Amino acid sequence: MRRMFGFLIGILVGALVGSTVALLMAPESGESLRAQLRDRGQGFANDIRHAADSRRIELRGRLESLRAPKEM
Repeated sequence: MRRMFGFLIGILVGALVGSTVALLMAPESGESLRAQLRDRGQGFANDIRHAADSRRIELRGRLESLRAPKEM
């Protein structure tokens, strides 16, 4: 368990350091870069919502078919 926790902390620290270096080395202005990141983040969130809604509809259909009385 300690190894897994240490690994996850390492991933988190690595991601923070990597994103900080990427932002500092970016060729665009901070305002433009923030706008691009915001747009990408919103697009990503919309994609996740769409996928979740599709999956929810699919699972509801399966649940209804399982709840339906069986014909004998």
